[in-house]
Amino acid sequence: MPFQRVEAEKLSRSVVKQIEQLILRGILRPGERLPSERELSERLGVSRPSLREAVSELQEKGLLATRAGAGIYVADVLGSAFSPALIALLSAHEEAVFDYISFRQDLEGIAAERAAIHGSDTDLKVIGVILQKMEAAHRKRNPADEAALDAEFHLAIIEASHNVVLLHMMRASFDLLRQGVFFNRQQMFKNRATRDILLEQHRAMNNAIQERDPEAAKAAIIHHLDYVKEQMATLKATRKNEEIAQLRYAQEVER
Repeated sequence: MPFQRVEAEKLSRSVVKQIEQLILRGILRPGERLPSERELSERLGVSRPSLREAVSELQEKGLLATRAGAGIYVADVLGSAFSPALIALLSAHEEAVFDYISFRQDLEGIAAERAAIHGSDTDLKVIGVILQKMEAAHRKRNPADEAALDAEFHLAIIEASHNVVLLHMMRASFDLLRQGVFFNRQQMFKNRATRDILLEQHRAMNNAIQERDPEAAKAAIIHHLDYVKEQMATLKATRKNEEIAQLRYAQEVER
């Protein structure tokens, strides 16, 4: 009979599986530092040799990386999501901005629906806390902090959707947004009236998710990103008019 004796799984293999799951679910994020070897072995209830064996396997898989004198970190597993050539192409063409926002609208609408249905109480609390931080940054009139928290808020909704493929796709996408590949988001937050409207839109998104109303959550996301499109179109038109005015001025000076 082709049956073999069942043996207990090695402790190191159990550790590997657990850390892989934490990375897959987005709980451990790219660039995040793991606890010290002693602390991690105590938390996992395994010996240091078993932990070292697991870490070594995860390093070979490209999921963990060692930084000299700094410890073990989650590797930048999103690094290859967009090639340098594609990044350069996207940044060189303005129409990519509107395609990007439409892409976000489609996927974040789904994420907001799922967050309202599948998000845990902890997930929803995280979303609410980030909104409170946005409100604090808004009161301090700090556009840079508010813009950073805006991205964090949207990612928290995506994390609360509990779809690992969606999560990693959108994390890669938001990484480009933070780099300013598509547009400088801080431009929108410099205008006080625009900032007020954006904050109200984020409150509407939060309220719908907290009330576990998937249709309202999706509608709030779509409405918000429609507004972002309008603002980007306005900024684009303003920039174009300024360029035309500068050109005309230069021509007048030459005369």
